[in-house]
Amino acid sequence: QVQLVESGGGLVQPGGSLRLSCAAPERIFSIYDMGWYRQAPGKQRELVAVITSGGSTNYADSVKGRFTISRDNAKNTVYLQMSSLKPEDTAVYYCNAKIRIVGYWGQGTQVTVYS
Repeated sequence: QVQLVESGGGLVQPGGSLRLSCAAPERIFSIYDMGWYRQAPGKQRELVAVITSGGSTNYADSVKGRFTISRDNAKNTVYLQMSSLKPEDTAVYYCNAKIRIVGYWGQGTQVTVYS
């Protein structure tokens, strides 16, 4: 079993910023693609951003230009820097580690953007 430990969620006003962190075991981090997903109440879980083991990134259209995913291989941690947050970004954010068909999920961290 692989444990992904997320942190950094919270309450923020529109236009504000948050940074999410996800720590993964050293034995998998460097070879797994890492991603962030989110799930709002009553909606399906959706991809927010992904960064491959080689450092390539991909973003959902809804967050392009506002969110940045990065990874620190020395700390076995992936980050999601979120800026210009909107109420529609409110969701539980999940970290994901994936290689081929094998994937693992974190426990989720709540992000709430309120006026």
